[in-house]
Amino acid sequence: MEGGNSPSLQLQQLPLATAAVSVQPHTDSFSYKENLIGALLAIFGHLVSSIALNLQKYSHIRLAGSKDPRAYFRTKTWWSGLFLLVLGELGVFSSYAFAPLSLIVPLSAVSVVASAIIGIIFVKEKWKPKEFLRRYVLSFVGCGLAVVGTYLLVTFGPNSHEKMTAENITRHLVSWPFLLYMLVEIIVFCLLLYFYKERNANYIVIILLLVALLGSMTVVTVKAVAGMILVSIQGTLQLDSPIFYIMLVCMIATAIYQATFLAQASQLYDSAQISSIGYILSTTAAISAGATFYLDFMGEDVLHICMFALGCLIAFLGVFLITRNRKKPVPFEPYISMDAMPGMQNMHDKGIAVQPDLKASFSYGALENNDSMPEIYTPATLPIVQEQHGSKGVSAPPYRVLEHSKKE
Repeated sequence: MEGGNSPSLQLQQLPLATAAVSVQPHTDSFSYKENLIGALLAIFGHLVSSIALNLQKYSHIRLAGSKDPRAYFRTKTWWSGLFLLVLGELGVFSSYAFAPLSLIVPLSAVSVVASAIIGIIFVKEKWKPKEFLRRYVLSFVGCGLAVVGTYLLVTFGPNSHEKMTAENITRHLVSWPFLLYMLVEIIVFCLLLYFYKERNANYIVIILLLVALLGSMTVVTVKAVAGMILVSIQGTLQLDSPIFYIMLVCMIATAIYQATFLAQASQLYDSAQISSIGYILSTTAAISAGATFYLDFMGEDVLHICMFALGCLIAFLGVFLITRNRKKPVPFEPYISMDAMPGMQNMHDKGIAVQPDLKASFSYGALENNDSMPEIYTPATLPIVQEQHGSKGVSAPPYRVLEHSKKE
């Protein structure tokens, strides 16, 4: 009986095993499709946001000499930039609902690459090909490394997907790995805040670490809010749960404080340093938060994790090289820059500033490119005109020294 029932039992179990095997590849392909959708939305959002910010910056530069400080409100360029900025932020926000947190956060390098390319395209100086390549070689290398790092991130990113229901988010919120991570983060944040406020330690690393710790909580709550909205749109209402509004309030509060510390950092340090160091610290903190809260790397093999880490390092290096090539702001320039004045761009052909002659005469109007000159200029000298006194053949000194006696 046992021998006779054995083949029939195997035949009965065969369709079930076949069905189980056929379902698994479909689930994997669907999850990779979600990763691709989220990555494309994030890239599109960062690209559009970068274009929008450059449009608004261009509008402010064009109206720099206007007496009305709010004249940019009446320009189409500024409003177009605002519309594109909202569209880009919506794209980045919606990307968190599809792909894992650890995959979306490093893709912000796209905005740095886009800003570098836009800056090179719209640069006003005209360079020779060799000089142009030598000047922007770091930017080109950095853009290439950032693209390679982005490709590795998308290819070997984590493939963990779960529905962002209120039950799942609550379960993650009270899990012991995230509670331990939150305890360590709160202690580190309080120590940094103490040194920053009480000891006046205004180092860029301290300020950007505060921004990164707040940003890690911001992206965790953003993914929760975006995921619950997506699940609600798909038919399962999640907006009536208290955890949704808790995450929404935490998202807004951490974003506001993060913007406050960023504004303080921008007043003390160069924007290029803030971009590179802030990207590295914020990405590292956000990936750590995603790995502990959403368990992004659970079930991933060692090869995928190592290749993902390699992609992050390559993207970090690319962003560092791009921001390294930016010009540092000069606090004082001893010449009249005509191309910085609105409406004066076509005064001369090459867009070069009007420089002093600096050839023993005090005259303006020599159109020379003095980029190769030293930063400290020698002061211009005025010719000394000697007055003629007495006879024509005798020259008098250019000045008279009056000697006073001791009695006077």
